[in-house]
Amino acid sequence: MSKRAVFWGVPLGLLVMLVAVAGSWQKPSDPAPAKGSPTPQANGFPSTGESLNYTLIWPGGASLGEAHLRASKGEHGWTFDFSLDASVPGFSVSDHYHSRANSGLCSLELEKVTVHGQRHTHEKTVFDYKEGKATRTTLVEGGGHTDIDVDDCAHDGLDYVFYARHELAEGHGVPKEQDVLFGASYSTRMEYAGVQDVTVGGKRYQADHVFVYLKGPASDYKVEIFFARDPARTPLIIKAPLPVGTLSMELVR
Repeated sequence: MSKRAVFWGVPLGLLVMLVAVAGSWQKPSDPAPAKGSPTPQANGFPSTGESLNYTLIWPGGASLGEAHLRASKGEHGWTFDFSLDASVPGFSVSDHYHSRANSGLCSLELEKVTVHGQRHTHEKTVFDYKEGKATRTTLVEGGGHTDIDVDDCAHDGLDYVFYARHELAEGHGVPKEQDVLFGASYSTRMEYAGVQDVTVGGKRYQADHVFVYLKGPASDYKVEIFFARDPARTPLIIKAPLPVGTLSMELVR
């Protein structure tokens, strides 16, 4: 298997979204934000919407692409979108994930469209709480469907980001380790690693350092996150150790 095939085998979209979850983690005794920190949301959770933009940096410093995480709230609930466009010589990636959730942040639908080189995928997961299941349908020729048992309020990988942020903003603490649906089921565990100064966009920030452990059916990854010490715990830098080196994602405005 080529190095780039190994690299793109990592679920990049899920890594970025898990970063946003960890970026909302707060300690009760945290001091005031460091000078120059990004402007926070009022209570650490986007009450009506949010837009986070990242640049992807290849090992060695070359620009790899960009990623965007957005949320908006409407009359009947939430809409979330995540997109990623990146490339290395001879291989490109374009991912888009769209999620809908009710006002209680329980997932209603997740749609994934990905292009990894010559490989195209398109699938949709619909949550039916009356039947107690989520049905994932592959929307390409020859695709089928899979039913997954769920409880009365399940979370897909994209919706889980904002569910976790809400829980933290309300003072309920870090959500317990749990499975989230993102095609397959993934579990996450967060570990706090102290305070560290980092540079983003030429500015110095005091940041909390967090490790996120991501485990799926055939994957086991550890991601580093550095996030500003503002009320929203805005994610500043994400580092994902990969077989070909460390992929960095840095927040841009």
